[in-house]
Amino acid sequence: MGVSRRGASLKTPRFSLESQLQSHIIVGDCVAEMARMQPGSVDLVFADPPYNLQLKGDLKRPDESHVDAVNDDWDKFSSFAAYDDFTRAWLLACRRIMKPSATIWVIGSYHNIFRVGAMMQDLGFWILNDIVWRKSNPMPNFRGRRFTNAHETMIWAARDENAKGYTFNYEALKAANEDVQMRSDWLIPLCTGEERLKGSDGKKVHPTQKPEGLLARVLLSSSKPGDVVLDPFNGTGTTGAVAKRLRRNYIGFEREHAYAKAAEARIAAVEPLPEDTLAPFMTARGAPRVAFSELIDRGMILPGTKLVDAKKRHGALVRADGAIALGDKVGSIHRIGAVAQGSEACNGWTFWHIETKKGLKLIDELRAEIRSKMAAS
Repeated sequence: MGVSRRGASLKTPRFSLESQLQSHIIVGDCVAEMARMQPGSVDLVFADPPYNLQLKGDLKRPDESHVDAVNDDWDKFSSFAAYDDFTRAWLLACRRIMKPSATIWVIGSYHNIFRVGAMMQDLGFWILNDIVWRKSNPMPNFRGRRFTNAHETMIWAARDENAKGYTFNYEALKAANEDVQMRSDWLIPLCTGEERLKGSDGKKVHPTQKPEGLLARVLLSSSKPGDVVLDPFNGTGTTGAVAKRLRRNYIGFEREHAYAKAAEARIAAVEPLPEDTLAPFMTARGAPRVAFSELIDRGMILPGTKLVDAKKRHGALVRADGAIALGDKVGSIHRIGAVAQGSEACNGWTFWHIETKKGLKLIDELRAEIRSKMAAS
């Protein structure tokens, strides 16, 4: 028999995010509690809803020993229609409180993710990616009648088709991946060892606790320090623990008191990382614009200086007005760089150098010094 997910918790007062400085876990039904929040107030949602596994009876190994699987009431629904109603309700509640630039992640297995994905599209969400979480240590298929379930799927979506300005830390992810674009298949082990929360009886506190490594990649890819991250299915607080460590604000909703209590203790013990380890990754697109003339204005390059390429095959004269001259050609560092190479385009910042006592120095290094001072001021 299915369990209702719609009971409102009237004991929790209405709140606004302005009063939430760090982490806040609210015990109650997520749909009812999100209805108390201000519209357009959340930067990122990570949702790990019930998978509706529809298990029939105990799962056993070949030696007849019991497998610790998900058989809790919160994962049981009376029908697929009931699950769809539940999914529609919490997705609509999330969409209302998401900022126009916010995104949402939903994780699931083959039991539910396709139903959730179709519902998201029906409700107007715009799917950006599906990410395959490949488990390096999956549970085997003990009955030997199916393939081993070695992955779960995450849907990453914008609030709507016309959403602009959503966070995607592309350059930082690429740098962390040895300067190769981050792929949509992530190999991360299941939550095990000391990270797995256990009760006084030695048993798992929660059957589907997600690894912090998975949530760290989600938050690092699609949020910034100071953002508000929300998890409508808080569980044992993996999202909250990672959010605090990465200096994000956090709100989680949880119906089960035992899970909420374990999560609060877990998150309270987390120490935020030093701010300098979380400083925004400066991208060429996001960096403040610096004109070549600013190098002259600041005295870093004097009029009459000769700019040369890396092999000193070409030399251009710096003019007082910020243009450079190569023979009878006068123009920007980019245009004259292109002329020198006989090409249609050139990035003058990475083509031209000045000569110093220590050798050639890219003028782009001088621009970087100015940008660094801008960031510090």
